[in-house]
Amino acid sequence: MSVILVTGSYDHEIRFWEAWSGICSRTIARSGESGQVNRLAISPDKRLLAAVIHKKVYIYEIASASSTPLTCLDAHTMNVTSVSFHSEGKWLVTGSEDGTIRIWDLRSTQVHRTYDNGAPVNDVCVHPNQGELISCDQAGCIKQWDLSENLCSHELTPAGDVPIRSVSLASDGSCLVAGNNKGKCYVWKINEEKSDLPRYQAVTKFSAHKKYITRVLLSPDVRYLATCSADTTVKIWSVSPNFEFKQEKVLQGHQRWVWDCAFSADSAYLVTASSDHTARLWEMASGETVRQYNGHHKAAVCCALHDGAG
Repeated sequence: MSVILVTGSYDHEIRFWEAWSGICSRTIARSGESGQVNRLAISPDKRLLAAVIHKKVYIYEIASASSTPLTCLDAHTMNVTSVSFHSEGKWLVTGSEDGTIRIWDLRSTQVHRTYDNGAPVNDVCVHPNQGELISCDQAGCIKQWDLSENLCSHELTPAGDVPIRSVSLASDGSCLVAGNNKGKCYVWKINEEKSDLPRYQAVTKFSAHKKYITRVLLSPDVRYLATCSADTTVKIWSVSPNFEFKQEKVLQGHQRWVWDCAFSADSAYLVTASSDHTARLWEMASGETVRQYNGHHKAAVCCALHDGAG
C-alpha cells in the first residue's frame, strides 16, 4: 500500500516524503512563481494533488516527476483557504477569502457552481453523503450548503462573531466539530433530516487551547479529535459514543505554531505541519514523534496524507 505524504510551505515549495525514512522524495519547486502554498488535498484514487497557491488551485499528477501542473483552477479573486475532493474525484470544492465557495468540474476544469457566503471562508468540508458542504467563516458562521437545492440550508453561529477557523465532519456523518479563534471547540450531533430533531443538535463545547485553534480534525474511526494551535501543541481528545470529549494527550515537540494535521487511514498516526519549518509524524498510542521531516526553509503550513486504498 503506497503512502502519499505531502507538505506545503511559505517557501513556495511542495515536498513529497517517504513517510518511514523521512527522506524527501520529490520537490515541486515552482521557480519564478510567487505565492505561498496554503492547503493541500490528495484525490481519493491517489492520482492527483490539489495545491492551493494564493488565489489559484494547481492540480499535479502524483505519479509524474514533472513540476508542471496538469491544470490550474483560476476564478477566485482572493486567497483560497481550503480545498476538498469529492469521494469519486469528479469534482472538488474550494473556499476563499473572497467570500465564495466554488465547485469545480475536474473534467472540464470549469467552475460548476458558486455559492456566495458573504464573509471570508476559512474552511470547507464535504459531508460523507457527498450531497452537502459545511463551511465556516470569518464572521463566526457555520453553514450547510445543499448541492441538490443549490442553497444554504442550515446556519450555526456558536460564538457570535468570533471567527470559526476550522470544521471537521465525522466520517460516519454522526457529528460536526468546529474550532474558533479563541481556542474553543463546539460539537453538534447530526440528526437525520427526516427526524423531528434539529439537523444540528449542540451537544458540547469546551476550551481546547488558550490561543488560536488553527485546525480541528476528527480521526477516520471517529474515536479521536486532534486540535492544532498557535500554542505550539496538538491536543488529542477521545470521543465517547455520547460525544463527551476528554483530553488524552498533548503532542509536544514543535517549536512554533502548528497549522495543519492529517490522520493515517487506520487512525494510528498523525502528521502535523508547523511554522518551525518541519512536519512530524506522531504515533497516537504513545503520543511520541516517530519521524521528523526537515527540508522546508520557511513555515510548513499544510500537509496531506493518503495511505488508504486508492
